[in-house]
Amino acid sequence: MILGLKARGHVVGYIGDGINDAPSLHTADVGISVMNGVDVAKDAAKIILLEKDLAVLNEGVLEGRRCYANIMKYIIMSTSSNFGNMFSMAAASLFLKFLPMLPTQILLNNFLYDTSQVAVPGDNVDPGLVHKPKRWQIGFIRQFMTIIGPISSIYDFLTFGVLLWLFHAAANPPLFRTGWFVESLVTQTLVVFVIRTAGNPFKSRPSGRLVIAVVAVSLAGAVLPYTPLGGLLGFTPLPPSLLAAIAVLTLTYMMLVQAVKTWFYRRHALL
Repeated sequence: MILGLKARGHVVGYIGDGINDAPSLHTADVGISVMNGVDVAKDAAKIILLEKDLAVLNEGVLEGRRCYANIMKYIIMSTSSNFGNMFSMAAASLFLKFLPMLPTQILLNNFLYDTSQVAVPGDNVDPGLVHKPKRWQIGFIRQFMTIIGPISSIYDFLTFGVLLWLFHAAANPPLFRTGWFVESLVTQTLVVFVIRTAGNPFKSRPSGRLVIAVVAVSLAGAVLPYTPLGGLLGFTPLPPSLLAAIAVLTLTYMMLVQAVKTWFYRRHALL
């Protein structure tokens, strides 16, 4: 029966503690035994329960689904963000006479972004994501990356336009690099509040740690150019009008990502 279920694509679990259960425990995808079971059963099992309580299994399954959901959040965010940044950097290098961002600034951008994502594993998960098991779908990740990633690049190009045409940053490379650094960091960091849920972000409450981490990193990136450390890293203070423009770009970016994300999930019948 176990082999028949596996042949049909099911993930099979089996619970047993006796000698006769050993073959089934070994054949199942997840063999489960108990601490006071026979040695051969425990050797064949992948999980050994320290107490005879099926509620432990239920909690384990739910926790596994929460972990998977948070892993997927990070993967689809990182792939789409990195895809967009890579495309923007390559395009900017074609028409600018200077580096669009210094290597140390790129590394700092990545460090701050990854710091904000440390809280993702402990983020709250929508109830719908733990009711049913989810399967790994690389095609879903690839499509999400190729659809959401270019939106990030579009807003990078809009930022380039604002910097070059309104603030004449072509003659001021530090201003260009600082403006793009702040816009890039803030947009890719704050968009986690949109991407972390398949539905309306205002109806899905993020964890307190994630809110603190994301907001702290965004503020740190915006304040850094005004500090002595910012000067050492090649940044320059941004005029208030440019900060306002970046704020408008960030807000509209998140609204557009929400609209496209909703369409994308409905297309895959996930809403």
